[in-house]
Amino acid sequence: MVKPVLFQVAGYQNSGKTTLSLRLIKELTAAGLKVATVKHHGHGGRPEVVEAKDSDMHVKAGAAVSLVEGGGRMIIHAENGQWSLSEEIDMLSFFKPDVILIEGYKNEPYPKAVILRDESDLELVEKLHNIQVVLCRKPGLSNLLKDSALPVLNMDDGVCWILEYITNK
Repeated sequence: MVKPVLFQVAGYQNSGKTTLSLRLIKELTAAGLKVATVKHHGHGGRPEVVEAKDSDMHVKAGAAVSLVEGGGRMIIHAENGQWSLSEEIDMLSFFKPDVILIEGYKNEPYPKAVILRDESDLELVEKLHNIQVVLCRKPGLSNLLKDSALPVLNMDDGVCWILEYITNK
C-alpha cells in the first residue's frame, strides 16, 4: 500500500456521501488502517465554530492558527482566505495516515467513487475525472450505464469494491 492512499467520495448534495464515508471509515479502521478525512463544507459560508471559547478568541484577536489539546484530542482552528485541497492534504499527511478519504471536492483529480441518486445525476459520469466506480442509489439506474467501462454497483457492493481498491493500493 502506497501511503497515504487518496480516495474521493463524490456526488451531489444528499446523495449519500457522508453515509458512505462513515461506512468506509468504520471498515478501514476495523481493518487496522489509520484514516484521515477531508470534508468540503458545501453548504456555503464557513463551517461553524464554538464561539466564545479561548481558541476562537485567540483567532479573533489575530492568531493565524489556534491549537487546543486535552486528553489526547486536538482541535486546530485556522483562518485563511481559502485553503486548497492539496494544502489540506499536506496538513493531514503530518499525521501519517494510511488513507485520506476526501468527501466532496468532486472536480478534483483524485481517484473517486461517484454516487448517483437518480437519472438527473447521470451527467456526473461524463463530467467528472478519475472515476473508479459508480454507485447507484436507485434500483434500475445501473441499467442506464450498462455500456459503461466503469464498474457500476449498488451502495453495499460499492463499499466492498472501494475497500478492496484501497487495500490493494
